[in-house]
Amino acid sequence: QVQLVESGGGLVQAGGSLRLSCAASGRTFSRYTMGWFRQAPGKERELTAAISWIGGSTYYADSVKGRFTISRDNAKNTVYVQMNSVKPEDTAVYYCAATVKGRLAYVAQEYEYWGQGTQVTVSS
Repeated sequence: QVQLVESGGGLVQAGGSLRLSCAASGRTFSRYTMGWFRQAPGKERELTAAISWIGGSTYYADSVKGRFTISRDNAKNTVYVQMNSVKPEDTAVYYCAATVKGRLAYVAQEYEYWGQGTQVTVSS
């Protein structure tokens, strides 16, 4: 079992930066693949970035590639996503998710654990 708590959301102007954090409970955080999803009103939840626990492979959606960076600090049981050059279309609730799968996981159904979400609003 792992519990996830996101923080760092808020209001930011287009072109600005924001860093989201996800703190995980449990002693085996280093053995979870982690993902950052987002869901805008009326849209499906989509994966923006993920990092595997085996090999530290990363994945980025095309919409955020080159602007978002996912990282993890296993000593702090925390995963981050650095969001740069944000756009109004990045506005959404951002969710942290975890799966015991060692490989990257790309769809919501593959993740067993979820945080409560944090709102990110980008103003134009």
